[in-house]
Amino acid sequence: MKSIVNTSKAPAPIGPYNQAVKAGGTLYISGQIPLSVSSGEIIVDDIEAETKQVMENINAILSKAGCSFQDVVKTTIFLSDMSHFNDVNRVYGGYFDDEAPARETVAVKTLPKNVRVEISAIAFKQE
Repeated sequence: MKSIVNTSKAPAPIGPYNQAVKAGGTLYISGQIPLSVSSGEIIVDDIEAETKQVMENINAILSKAGCSFQDVVKTTIFLSDMSHFNDVNRVYGGYFDDEAPARETVAVKTLPKNVRVEISAIAFKQE
């Protein structure tokens, strides 16, 4: 069975999609950008602050679905410039224990709203 997961604690979708879709025990989280729910603004302080905001947005969606970062099995990181890799990796890594999920990181020409980082995730929790 498929169900939609949305929370007011993460940015509302900016297109025809949902924050996440749960199918059985698998949660598919749409790409999150560094948009602050409280201010409604894109975080542009520095790439580490941007990455932290993205991860907090993912955390809010995971929580709404009854999951945590321990349940994440796969992520995809999109960067506007691969020179940000080490800084993003440092922040991202702080959200996972020794059992980090599978992942790829790709550089892309542009991202929504011209942000520098976007991350999507897949989580699994036995029902």
